[in-house]
Amino acid sequence: MVRRVVFRTAGIIDPITARSVRRLLTESDLAGIGDGESFAVPAGALISPLARQAAFDRRIALVELSPVSAASVKTASRRSPFPAPARGDGKNVVLGADHGGFELKEILKEFVQELGYSVIDCGTDSGESVDYPDFAFAAARLVAQGKAWRAILVDGAGIGSCMAANKVPGVRAAMCYDETTAVNSREHNHSNVLTLGAGMIDAQLGRQIVKTWLATDDGGGRHERRVKKIMDIEKRYLKA
Repeated sequence: MVRRVVFRTAGIIDPITARSVRRLLTESDLAGIGDGESFAVPAGALISPLARQAAFDRRIALVELSPVSAASVKTASRRSPFPAPARGDGKNVVLGADHGGFELKEILKEFVQELGYSVIDCGTDSGESVDYPDFAFAAARLVAQGKAWRAILVDGAGIGSCMAANKVPGVRAAMCYDETTAVNSREHNHSNVLTLGAGMIDAQLGRQIVKTWLATDDGGGRHERRVKKIMDIEKRYLKA
């Protein structure tokens, strides 16, 4: 049985009527859900990384709902927040992972190829313990050199590889845990490296994030101006 709960939002009692506020699912919201059950996530709600981990550990299926109402019908023709998957046209996408992300990397490698991209695999090639900075650097360097269009890195949490990749000049790595952060990292921040935490997400969510991230274009206008300021900071320190 799929259960629902009332989400806590700052200063808001009824999240149904307060549609402008993004609701946040936290680990505590899953406390009353039995292991192996399903949990209905209201459309548009954000799911914290700890909540995803708790759901994964307890085999709770997070079912993200799509609202069906007159309002949704009227706005159906508007642009979806998640772009349709684009064909890769043979663009090079490099993948890398440590031992914690090896299995998910192998799954995503096949998926990225199915989307029409050419894949460069920087390793690792097994579940034997290795150091994530080595593989993050190898993949990020190919993006910085223009030999790869984008990179996808997988480790246990996605954080360490993100930090390592961002030390490479020209790289804008973002750790994403759902489709919303994937879109934001592309439109707002022009990320060219995606990092994922294999311990935080399952394979299906990983595919959704990758598909969305690869299909989302850079945002122009104010986003382009702000990204330029990020790169200007990098250039200042390269000159030092």
